[in-house]
Amino acid sequence: MTTMILRRLIQLPLILLAIYTITLALAWAVPGSPVENPDRRPKPEVIEQMEKQYNLDSFWKFYVSYLDSATGFEYARDRLSGRIAQDQRLAEAAGQPAPVRPIFNLGPSLEYDDWTVNEIVSGALPVSITLGAAAMLIALVIGVGAGVVGAVKPNSIADFATLSVALVGISLPSFVIGTVLLLVFSLLVAWFPVAGWGSPRAIVLPAVTLSLPFAAYIARLTRMGMIDALGADFIRTARAKGAAEASVLFKHALKNAFLPVLSFLGPATALAMTGSFIVERVFTVPGIGQHFVNGVQNKDLFLIMGVVLVFATMLILFNLAVDVLYRWIDPRIEA
Repeated sequence: MTTMILRRLIQLPLILLAIYTITLALAWAVPGSPVENPDRRPKPEVIEQMEKQYNLDSFWKFYVSYLDSATGFEYARDRLSGRIAQDQRLAEAAGQPAPVRPIFNLGPSLEYDDWTVNEIVSGALPVSITLGAAAMLIALVIGVGAGVVGAVKPNSIADFATLSVALVGISLPSFVIGTVLLLVFSLLVAWFPVAGWGSPRAIVLPAVTLSLPFAAYIARLTRMGMIDALGADFIRTARAKGAAEASVLFKHALKNAFLPVLSFLGPATALAMTGSFIVERVFTVPGIGQHFVNGVQNKDLFLIMGVVLVFATMLILFNLAVDVLYRWIDPRIEA
């Protein structure tokens, strides 16, 4: 297992480099200037100066400079050369606070004045992670429960009901589900706030909305896995030895049926934590999704690349965690 983890960690920078290159090439090809937006149209000479300042006048200059700062090489070089210590001494001599240099510098935001991408991500990512974690917990409870019920009583009314709910969860867009939940539980019965963030009640509706498509997939995967497991020889052996039905279902069958669900959880969890921008828009949740959408609309290359690199890193690490859990649950699997 240690060899597998080391191999994946070695692959991590290569995968991130490929994602970085493709994403930057696509974002660079979008028409428009990153230093312009509907509220700010500088003079041509100002635009030219700003583009040179941020290396936006050349694809390869921006590619190299941003990669240098985002990977921490710039920080390490300035630390070894003593430049960071010199800046701190100059600030102390001037009676000013020492400048804070992040190791992985994702650059300034061109859309949000006086904000860096590091500050935006550090403020918004915990919100998205909290929302995504709550959504995946709800999805697991609903999906595994519905899948087990459907597998124990296949082709029954309960099985038909769970499959119908799963089909609805997969088919309906999140903004439709979110709007319906808002109308019913916020406006009609007033159990939950219409929008906002900061209280446990404010998390419920967006988490449920975000969880339903994932719960639907988990229910289908659990049902299929449980049906296969319940027909296996080791289940008949367990029943022949007098094992309780609950032990047969949850200790023997579900453990094997959960493997496909586990493989789905890695990318699904990363997607729920960082790709919930539709749900965040509907419920006005101050997560990273809204910032990413604004960055794309205004071609804020620093914000786009920062969010993509954070998301890609999380996705790779979650998949690595899934592979480790795979080996822990069933050592026979070669991850």
